[in-house]
Amino acid sequence: MPITDLKDHFTLGGTAVNGWCAIPSPITAEILGRAGFDMVTVDLQHGLIDYQMALTMCQVLQGLPAPVLCRVPWNEPGIIMKCLDAGFTGLICPMINTKEDARRLVEAARYAPVGGRSFGPTRANMVHGATYARNANEKVLVLAMIETREALSNLDAILGVDGIDGVYVGPSDLGLSLGYEPTLEPTEAAVIEAIAEIAARTRAAGLIAGVHTGSATMIKAMFERGFHFASLLTDARLFTNALAKSLAEVRDTTAQVVSGY
Repeated sequence: MPITDLKDHFTLGGTAVNGWCAIPSPITAEILGRAGFDMVTVDLQHGLIDYQMALTMCQVLQGLPAPVLCRVPWNEPGIIMKCLDAGFTGLICPMINTKEDARRLVEAARYAPVGGRSFGPTRANMVHGATYARNANEKVLVLAMIETREALSNLDAILGVDGIDGVYVGPSDLGLSLGYEPTLEPTEAAVIEAIAEIAARTRAAGLIAGVHTGSATMIKAMFERGFHFASLLTDARLFTNALAKSLAEVRDTTAQVVSGY
């Protein structure tokens, strides 16, 4: 069954596999959206997607049966509000390292009295109905990215900020911050333990835990660790790996499969 409300789905014990759009194209977005992912995220940070393209991709994806989130480029009020006004059902914000960072995120993403989001949901009203402003604070998913040593040390304080629904782990930056090579499939014990700790502490706080991964095998492992949802690479990397595998089969060589962004 398609997920109609992510918060309810996760509260009831459900999990989800997230598709990740980094290619600026409504066609590839539609292909990914029709592939069977439970939810889809459009990436305005490390992807090649600007706001106008993100809006177009959102319009395409919302015609398909999966909630559509975006990752904003930074913790900046203008782009956060524009993305929510465009009709995305939730957002992921990078590099939330402190309680104050989390408060600034909430200030931009939530209407008063929880935050200070300016009213003007141009497309969101059309998509989600005239009661959007009344329900947005409850329905819109706001996730803080935990991807540094500093964020890990401040995790409980971040989780305690009213208006934060949960966290999203970036294994590459987290590993880099802990002194290891960046990868979406970490093998270093310290990184694996940190990721597991984030899931456990987020669960204990009654909030949602998501994580980016480099393989289907890692997704299964992350669900076992308690994550509510996990992303499978990106559309760009899936496409690259599929090309490499097919060409390797033709040429009887070994494909160079990459797990990074």
